[in-house]
Amino acid sequence: EARSELWRYEPGASGPVRVETPAGTVSGATARPDGTVEYLWSSAAQPPVVRSTSGAVVLDPPGAKAPASVAVEDAWVEGPGGRIHALVQKPAGDGPFPTVFEIHGGPTWHDSDAFASGPAAWVDHGFAVVRVNYRGSTGYGRAWTDALKHRVGLIELEDIAAVRDWSVKAGLADPQRLVLAGGSWGGYLTLLGLGTQPDAWALGLAAVPVADYVTAYHDEMEALKAMDRTLLGGTPEEVPERFEASSPLTYVDAVRAPVYISAGVNDPRCPIRQVENYVDRLAARGAVHEVYRYDAGHGSLVVEERIKQVRLELEFALKHLGGGDVLGA
Repeated sequence: EARSELWRYEPGASGPVRVETPAGTVSGATARPDGTVEYLWSSAAQPPVVRSTSGAVVLDPPGAKAPASVAVEDAWVEGPGGRIHALVQKPAGDGPFPTVFEIHGGPTWHDSDAFASGPAAWVDHGFAVVRVNYRGSTGYGRAWTDALKHRVGLIELEDIAAVRDWSVKAGLADPQRLVLAGGSWGGYLTLLGLGTQPDAWALGLAAVPVADYVTAYHDEMEALKAMDRTLLGGTPEEVPERFEASSPLTYVDAVRAPVYISAGVNDPRCPIRQVENYVDRLAARGAVHEVYRYDAGHGSLVVEERIKQVRLELEFALKHLGGGDVLGA
């Protein structure tokens, strides 16, 4: 449920024993000769460090330090398929706030209480950030993960809509300044959500998305074709109605919100041709959109490029929603 724990097993013991660690995410551990354990840890509020079960921080990465952010708050919201877990970060002051729904990829992945620079940047610019572990996410039992079948994309968006409605009713989110954003599968859900829920979102930010599901299927790597056949129950030729219902391209003419899309021109997972098909449809009717194409694959590992992409998203959002300047622009 969005956090990890450290457990220790001694040979001959009756079972593992939990090791006390601060709330957050443990992503690696090593036993030391003196019996202590050193582990890599972070939380949404604190960047990664190597800690010890002695209580000390044994390694703080050298170089420029990422500034701390704010802690996440847990929200549990009733949804059509059961209770949905969302992680909420809020800027200083009183709501309602402009709010970014930052949607994770995968889809079999999950957002956690770990440091993430993207949400931290949004909070620094006065946005609340909500991350939703929709049906299909891991960490909530096999039934929750396996619920994502056939109505791909639409199932996740039902859960996101339930959390969105809760955030508005709770006074957290400004209903006129709701941003749907994500990368990879999160980018796919962003484009699909803008088309199927056009009145709900003021702006969309989609990175390396699936935009035209049929073309994406034919152009993508073989392992992803197998995944899509499992999720949708066949190929586009075998179940065309499912691919059509789950494709953002089907609903592109209903999109009203400004759309920002970033895509790697050498992406083997969400290939560029299917993104261009979607962009061409936006352009044909004069829809407000921007596209950033960069020379890489499914995202970039170059730090300067990743910083640039965060800055471009912030600039697009502030231009269309109103707000201050982007720091470091």
